Amino acid sequence: MNIRLIDFGLANIMRDSLALKTACGSPNYAAPEVISGMSYGGAEVDVWSCGVILYAMVCGSLPFDDDQMPQLFSKIKECRYFIPNNLSPEVQDLINRMLQPNPVKRITL
Repeated sequence: MNIRLIDFGLANIMRDSLALKTACGSPNYAAPEVISGMSYGGAEVDVWSCGVILYAMVCGSLPFDDDQMPQLFSKIKECRYFIPNNLSPEVQDLINRMLQPNPVKRITL
């Protein structure tokens, strides 16, 4: 019952629950607070990334995608994505709670 989230590029190490500031990871999976250059909590951004992965697994595409970085970042910051109606209400709710743009309101592990 453990989830391991990995990235073969750049990663960061959490120490004593200190806020992180380094932007790392793949842009399509990055939480709004990361791409906005804000300090962030590692666990909160990992939940967001898991939400992107869950969405991709059940929908077959990424929730936030664009060929142009400024448009991609705008979609992420505004949390603009579409959930197909054929997903169960429980899955829709879980994705919405994982892709909550406010990290304080985002579901926790």
